[in-house]
Amino acid sequence: MSGSKSDIIRALFAAYLANDRKTVEDFFTDDFRFTSPYDDEIDRATYFARCWRISDWIERHQLERIFVEGSGVFVTYRCLAKDGKSFRNTEFFTFEGDRIRRIDVYFGATYRHGVFVKQSQ
Repeated sequence: MSGSKSDIIRALFAAYLANDRKTVEDFFTDDFRFTSPYDDEIDRATYFARCWRISDWIERHQLERIFVEGSGVFVTYRCLAKDGKSFRNTEFFTFEGDRIRRIDVYFGATYRHGVFVKQSQ
């Protein structure tokens, strides 16, 4: 696998949307780690057990910003669901060569049909 980090990010999001778990797995290093407001430094196996979902509920991802600096990439995207729900997240990807070593997720607001939906804690 080779290409610019921006191209790899675009291919990763396309693989998520296509439910192509094998391709997503190939993008991650063996020592991959994932952190979000719900997960703290979980490993690759735990990530796929806990976080991998069938993405047939997603209408599309809009990749709004991709900033690359060295081995780090910030990505802000809007996810649009088929039921009218949408949310915007920012993720920080750390690369090791052409593979992703870690992802840190920062959640944004959620909307349904364009109206803000307050999330419970």
